[in-house]
Amino acid sequence: MDKPFAFTNKEFNAIRHKIRSLTGINLADSKDNMVYSRLSRRLRALNLSTFQAYLDFLDTHQDETEHFINSLTTNLTSFFREAHHFEQLSEYLHQHRGPLRIWCTASSSGEEPYSIAMTCAEARGSLSTNVKIYASDIDSRMLERARAGIYPIDQVEKLSPARRKRFFHRGTGSNAGKARVVAELRNSIHFFQQNLLATEFAIDPGLDIVFCRNVMIYFDKPTQEIIVKRIIKLMKPNGWYIAGHSENFNHLTAIMRARGKTIYQVNGNQL
Repeated sequence: MDKPFAFTNKEFNAIRHKIRSLTGINLADSKDNMVYSRLSRRLRALNLSTFQAYLDFLDTHQDETEHFINSLTTNLTSFFREAHHFEQLSEYLHQHRGPLRIWCTASSSGEEPYSIAMTCAEARGSLSTNVKIYASDIDSRMLERARAGIYPIDQVEKLSPARRKRFFHRGTGSNAGKARVVAELRNSIHFFQQNLLATEFAIDPGLDIVFCRNVMIYFDKPTQEIIVKRIIKLMKPNGWYIAGHSENFNHLTAIMRARGKTIYQVNGNQL
């Protein structure tokens, strides 16, 4: 099938450079079809006929930057993805009964921070005020979905009956086929927009646990190290940095050490 828009290597490389300069994300050569598919929607929405016209528009219309970033960021997530991390979190919560601050750095549509909140509620009996959960993402659309906490019922059905009963309300009428996270969970999480490439993070130091899973794979090694070090500066000594299954930071032993499967423990203020 013929593509309705021409898309040259020069335009693809210009887009790669633009998204990298804005977010630090490296798009591989193989992502050209993905870029074409996602940005074609913006060309149609703006009634533009070429990708070069879109690039020119992007340079002169600040409001388009957010649409551009939202279009090219990947949001693959599910409840309790990489379940061993939540089992470890539950153990931590049972061993540490005091105040706790947790940051989910890439919340996407909310499944990960809500999984954190469910784990906290189960381990502590309820979501007490001494557990603070923060969740950020660069994609404003995903944050809106996360705050709403509404999910297809087939996604929620994968959870245990006890979790479905305690943490979700099943939709009826026009909301049939959907389920919403209960208010206790929704209100327990502070959602905010954050670009991890920014030099300042909109969160106070003193974090006990940071979930930064399957995010660093989109950055090159030097950028990964910069971001990880900035995050570590916000963490308490011996805090937990939880990474994704394909991420490895054993080369950063000066600042943190492995303590389990893709879980690292902060050494202290050694940056």
